[in-house]
Amino acid sequence: MNSSQIKEILAQLGSGDVVPYLGPGVLDGVVDRVSGQPIPADSDSLILAMTGGQPMSPRLMYEFPRAAMHLENKKGRSYIERFLTQTYGGDNWTPSPMHQWLADLQLPYVIDCNRDTQLQRCYADRAHTLVVGAARLAGTPYRFDLYQGEGGQYRPISLAEVDTALPVLFKPLGTPLPKPSFVASDADFVDYITELMGGFAVPAWVKLKRRNQRYLFLGMPFNRDTERMVMSDLIHDAATPAGWALIAAPGNSARKLCARKHVQLIEADWSSLFALGNPATAAHAPCGGLNPLTDMRA
Repeated sequence: MNSSQIKEILAQLGSGDVVPYLGPGVLDGVVDRVSGQPIPADSDSLILAMTGGQPMSPRLMYEFPRAAMHLENKKGRSYIERFLTQTYGGDNWTPSPMHQWLADLQLPYVIDCNRDTQLQRCYADRAHTLVVGAARLAGTPYRFDLYQGEGGQYRPISLAEVDTALPVLFKPLGTPLPKPSFVASDADFVDYITELMGGFAVPAWVKLKRRNQRYLFLGMPFNRDTERMVMSDLIHDAATPAGWALIAAPGNSARKLCARKHVQLIEADWSSLFALGNPATAAHAPCGGLNPLTDMRA
């Protein structure tokens, strides 16, 4: 890792010129307060949590949306929504110093592709606009719900009511708060990605905000088809180069995607950025190259 590169990214991140784009890896170190079990975030852990620890066939284990589609067909849509709401809706997870640090930077725009509520809880003390991805909606041409957060509460708003000066927290794959809504199964992603490509899954003022933006991909392995397709459309109109992806051990798919989207690939974990940006917090981490959040369990 070239620490000078990380320092350059930190400087631009702190000035609000870079949009963080968060994937499942940034939840490493977040655990259940009672059991100590890690929060299910990546594809495999989500599938196993959904099935009570029972592996599915290799074809279904390939990707969470595929497994979710299989169980949705067998048990109904409500089963998937209930599972995700029960998994992420409570306050039983330890807080993440990484998310709190990002929130403290007071950034104008953050994309969080996880379905948890860590960032929402960190944003509870400030006014902001929450954009939640939605799929298979009837009666509306849009594939998002809008909320204004203030004083720890959310209220639904229309496009006409949006205060475009407020910071934006974009949760494209959904969240349980304030109302459970998720993009989860194959059918969800087919609908959502189609509408992303058609321009109906991103609000108009966000489309303006994202023009010539650069992105910082953290915890995104880009080893699954759906996450690569969602990323490609969410960063439409990005600057050239489009930013950086911190991936410690990138696979061929990640390398090809970054090359195609003009994203500089840095072979380092997101925790390297966190450690340089938070030396006091990182000093509490145990030696041996472990994730600096692992020792921060509340």
